[in-house]
Amino acid sequence: MPDANQANSGGRTRLRDLGIVTGILPPGPHNAITDVAGVTVGYRSVIVDEPHVVRTGVTAIWPRGPGIWADAVYAGGFSFNGNGEMTGMAWIAEQGMLSTPIGVTNTHAVGAVHEAICRLGVRDGVPTAWMLPVVAETYDGWLSDRGAFAITPQIAMEAFDAASSALPAEGNVGGGTGMICHEFKGGTGTASRVVSGEDGPWTVGALVQANYGMRPALRVAGAPVGRTLDYRTVPSPFAVQQDAGSIIVILATDAPLLPIQCQRLARRATTGLAWVGGYGANGSGDIFLAFATGNHLRDPARTADVRMAAPDALNPLFQAAAEATEEAILNALVAAETMTGFAGHTVQAIPHDLLKQSVLGTQDS
Repeated sequence: MPDANQANSGGRTRLRDLGIVTGILPPGPHNAITDVAGVTVGYRSVIVDEPHVVRTGVTAIWPRGPGIWADAVYAGGFSFNGNGEMTGMAWIAEQGMLSTPIGVTNTHAVGAVHEAICRLGVRDGVPTAWMLPVVAETYDGWLSDRGAFAITPQIAMEAFDAASSALPAEGNVGGGTGMICHEFKGGTGTASRVVSGEDGPWTVGALVQANYGMRPALRVAGAPVGRTLDYRTVPSPFAVQQDAGSIIVILATDAPLLPIQCQRLARRATTGLAWVGGYGANGSGDIFLAFATGNHLRDPARTADVRMAAPDALNPLFQAAAEATEEAILNALVAAETMTGFAGHTVQAIPHDLLKQSVLGTQDS
């Protein structure tokens, strides 16, 4: 049976709890994607040993809560490296709108989560004749038996029904349950930034499913942590080090952005990824989606009055997207816990004491 939904941090350590601060802009109250008003996040994690060893799950993101069905948001995506999947992107590229919740899961569960979103719409009486949901994936087959097909539409629906505006849990939860990042235990992470705007402050939040990267490339607050925490200090889970895996980044903002501006915002997740040590390896699926709640599109059959941020006003939003992505990845690493899974494979969590020594020692020198 799947474990209980984790709707908040559950006391797990985050990057700032270690005294490590990245970026310049201030975070929102939760330092999470749920700092963007209306955004909710839910999880179901499946951690079982019988009849199959499974370490997987589903992350559910509602851009406007259940109101998204009738009040779409503008959205845009970017594929930094395309060895991965995010469904629904052809339609978003065509019309620039998102009107369903978003699911993030493992590679073999995309179909089940896609069906779950459609079933939610039918169950809740959504009048739309058809749905093209957004479901993204990364591969967790090192720690979870991919042949078990443990995620069912019912489990996925439970993740969406459990969504909350509270601080989301991080690390080994939801779709990130079995993921690996820079050869440490990875998973789900989130962060946010607040920027000034003429119409009041705007928030940019990021949620990542981090499952990519080589150890030597890892950097935290500019420190070469991956070289300090080398394979003699913390063993790698892999016999041969190679850069593979993927990362999904979902960016949310309450700024009034048009679809092309959402596309531009999504591309800035690449900068945050690079600051941590990702470069878009050939085998990686690095796919990003940004949506903006600052406009309301309740009746697309009629003329809609929309607003847009001026081009120069995008600069702080771009910075916010990069900073939030960077810290979300690092929160996923810090919150994750050592896990043993499929075929006895064990992946170590990044050691907090050595991480603090590596980063704060470098900053003080």
